[in-house]
Amino acid sequence: MPVWEKLGQLYDPSAVTGRHAKLLTHCANPLAVPLEGDVYRVFYSGRDAQKRSSVGAVDINIATHEIVEDHHAPFFEYGPEGSFYADGVSIGNCYRAADGLDYILFMAWQVPPDAHWRGDVGRLRLTADKTLELAEPTPHLTSDDIDPISLSYPWVRPAPDGYEMWYGSTTTWDAGNGEMEHVFNHATSTDGHIWDKKGQAVPSPIGVAQAFSRPTVATRRDGGLDMWFSYRGPPGRTYRIGYAGAEDGKTWELALDETGIDVSPSGWDSEMIEYPFVFDHGGERYMLYNGNGYGATGFGLAILRQG
Repeated sequence: MPVWEKLGQLYDPSAVTGRHAKLLTHCANPLAVPLEGDVYRVFYSGRDAQKRSSVGAVDINIATHEIVEDHHAPFFEYGPEGSFYADGVSIGNCYRAADGLDYILFMAWQVPPDAHWRGDVGRLRLTADKTLELAEPTPHLTSDDIDPISLSYPWVRPAPDGYEMWYGSTTTWDAGNGEMEHVFNHATSTDGHIWDKKGQAVPSPIGVAQAFSRPTVATRRDGGLDMWFSYRGPPGRTYRIGYAGAEDGKTWELALDETGIDVSPSGWDSEMIEYPFVFDHGGERYMLYNGNGYGATGFGLAILRQG
């Protein structure tokens, strides 16, 4: 069974002094975008004093694990009061749409004063100089009959007939055991802009794995698909990284015992691991992931090995 070999903590925000007010804490949802050679710009969601998240970035050499440049200012900030992303931005992955432009979808947080928090899906444009700008002033995906409550962290990949997306969708805030049910739904598109929602894609057994988040999908050599993601089960259980596979690329089977990565005995990722981002570089498959405190201890790197 393939296993992930941990290569260590790459970046710890608590070790950096003088952080920007919009990026005081956390480096959640790491997303690696190639710059040159072994250097990647790793975008992440950092928080201000009110826990509202904006997008920061650090340039890192994946081969040497050296920080090339730690960018001080946010690349994109949460929106003004009343906007659909007024309370935070949590990024997914990057894809090139049919128009030739690169986009990053994100979970747009809203925390109304007298209601439960919720999310829509927004879209950023990744510019040629690897900066970010809002692609649309309104949500890219929002609640409807298929997604009646809240949406989260999308992952988009090219498909033979266009594009496909997996994203989080809340079915209930309490599935009867005090924990929400937040599942992965599937959608397809011919151009990467207009989406046809298909409904739930991955099984979500209540009490085992029912609060999913941040899917990351990779193609196997045999043409099947691998998916890693965050999940919680019973109330009080902290996040773990889970796994599902689709032999035919369509029908997903949950296999949590085949994840290949778990918390460490001690240290920055000993209490929880979450928000994986899988990418290929130099003939190897890597995973960026967060540890304790939903990204409060930064992010680390792992490499896929055959067990």
